[in-house]
Amino acid sequence: MNILIIGNGGREHTFAWKIKQSNLCENLFVAPGNAGTAAIAQNIPIAADDFEKLGQLCIDQKIGLVVVGPEAPLVNGIRDFFDNHPQLKTIPMVGPGKAGAQLEGSKDFSKQFMLRHGIPTAKAKTFSASEISQAIKYLDTCTPPLVLKADGLAAGKGVIITESKSEAKQALTEMLVDKKFGAASTKVLVEEFLSGIELSVFVLTDGKDYIILPEAKDYKRIGEGDTGPNTGGMGAVSPVVFATADFMKKVEERVVKPTISGLQQEGIDYRGFIFIGLMNCQGNPYVIEYNARMGDPETQAVLPRIKSDIVPVLLAAAAGQLKRETIEVTHETAVTVVMVSGGYPGDYEKGKIINGLNSPVDALVFQAGTKRIGENIGTDGGRVVAISGMGSNLATALEKAYQGVAKLSWEGLYFRKDIGQDLLNFQPDASAKF
Repeated sequence: MNILIIGNGGREHTFAWKIKQSNLCENLFVAPGNAGTAAIAQNIPIAADDFEKLGQLCIDQKIGLVVVGPEAPLVNGIRDFFDNHPQLKTIPMVGPGKAGAQLEGSKDFSKQFMLRHGIPTAKAKTFSASEISQAIKYLDTCTPPLVLKADGLAAGKGVIITESKSEAKQALTEMLVDKKFGAASTKVLVEEFLSGIELSVFVLTDGKDYIILPEAKDYKRIGEGDTGPNTGGMGAVSPVVFATADFMKKVEERVVKPTISGLQQEGIDYRGFIFIGLMNCQGNPYVIEYNARMGDPETQAVLPRIKSDIVPVLLAAAAGQLKRETIEVTHETAVTVVMVSGGYPGDYEKGKIINGLNSPVDALVFQAGTKRIGENIGTDGGRVVAISGMGSNLATALEKAYQGVAKLSWEGLYFRKDIGQDLLNFQPDASAKF
């Protein structure tokens, strides 16, 4: 069959790499894609939010499966557009409709959803710009540290952790009044800080049944030691040492099942991925956030661990027939290190020539913000390349990933040197109930 992947990041390059391995895949298209996807699929220069042109592409190329990578087209209703089109509504799509995508599109909606369905999460209160004075007064009743979350989509950068009330007041004013994150911070959640260690759990669902994919731990901050502002993600590790069988059972019973049940109760036909950002607090899972798609860069660590053909499960999820499907997962560890443009997540320059992409390397190289510049490939975004090393243990996977990183260079590049270091000698707290 002919398959279309929508998006242009490292996540989409990884999906293209995995889907291309399937005997079911005849022709693979990526819209708009990047320089990496161009090497294994046919890039089509259509923006991810141009639903009319994407729909026409599906008709012209007789597309048999659509996989939507990024959140914006999901939140903006690409599934609804296809479902309401006489020639497109029969094309299987992986990705929820606008109603389901609210889990990511609105932090306030997702928080209220969790509360309605008894899903463990941090306490929070939502404020708009017109309520700034009440919000400031509310902060006086809170105990730092505090978490401030922009309600809408902010490319993974809309969360600020503040260490004092004065810092929280300044940050909240910048978000609500000065619109630091644009329309995304029209509303802001003030949330209690959960003390623990983060991980991400990924679920593929057809709205009724589900498959839990390999979990991962990502590294959001730009600086080593988890310092500095949030980014879209600087690295990832899978599996996660503290995600024991007992803990994952709690995740399934307390989070995954109530989430799927809640969507059904609210009449939301959800067919696609649910990314569940969790905090492990003394062995108990609390939901930090939902995303309506796979993570980036977690996908670059998760998909290489799936040994089986992924296309049948994607088709089954899209068709509402996931009940009998399973996946086979390798016991190997995957470590992903993201290489970024200097200045990211702030201002950065594009168009820097990348050296070493053709060097032999014992790791997977997934391109994100790249484009062809003449005979060369150059930078075209903040996060440029993700290197994924695989090994029988974390130390080996780390070594392979960083050996791969060492092969690449461009002017101003930056990467974190401490990805996975916190897990090498991880010892659970004595008080944790694992």
